[in-house]
Amino acid sequence: MITREQIATVLDHPVHDARGDKIGDARHVFFDDMTGEPEWVSVRTGLFGTSESFVPIHDAALVEDHLEVPYAKDQVKDAPNVDIDAGGHLSEQEEQRLYQYYGIDWDAAWQGPHSGTGQAPGTTGTTGTTGAADDAMTRSEEEMHVGVERHEAGRARLRKYVVTEEQQYTVPVRHEEVRVEREPITETNRDRAMAGPDITEAEHDVTLYEEQPVVETRAVPKERVRLTTEEVTEEETVTGEVRKERIETEGTDEQGDQRRRR
Repeated sequence: MITREQIATVLDHPVHDARGDKIGDARHVFFDDMTGEPEWVSVRTGLFGTSESFVPIHDAALVEDHLEVPYAKDQVKDAPNVDIDAGGHLSEQEEQRLYQYYGIDWDAAWQGPHSGTGQAPGTTGTTGTTGAADDAMTRSEEEMHVGVERHEAGRARLRKYVVTEEQQYTVPVRHEEVRVEREPITETNRDRAMAGPDITEAEHDVTLYEEQPVVETRAVPKERVRLTTEEVTEEETVTGEVRKERIETEGTDEQGDQRRRR
């Protein structure tokens, strides 16, 4: 049970379910008109806290800096939407819908904290306005919160393939050619010239050599290539709509003093 003294600690603080998962933040605490005890708490849920769900506070407990209720997170978020009258009260029908949704017996709730009052819960607008227990009006505004999400934008791939190209090189090559040399008979070579038979047939072969280009290829490493990523920051402008409450007065001037009739 949450006491009236603990309301300031509850408002705008996290509300967790029985498993310790955060449901949202406490928005308002509603009081029973007859007992004056806290009975319901409204919890801001959904994206940026745009929804508000009601959850019973009778069996809730204040744990450190958050309120813990004995209901599952999804159950609270799926609670039926109820209307609040101009005085900040729940009607008997709306409160009965909430009791039924949370599996709380309506008759048992009547005989419990309301016994001896002679009235069923809700007949006098069972729950009051906010935890501040005064007649002030709260003005709220929606705030736009912008974040970023990381998404895959594309893929890059390194692929190696083979191409064939023609190259030309000029290399010097050598070859042998036959040249006939004749020398006259002199006293110096006469003996060698006369060493053979006088008249005969003979042959003498000379082998000729030449160089020819030879082409071979070898794989030679030239460079290493890899893919890396770098982050580039750009600015993008997003536009959204937020709602703001405005409060105007009737019958008073700007300072709140009552206007005089003329």
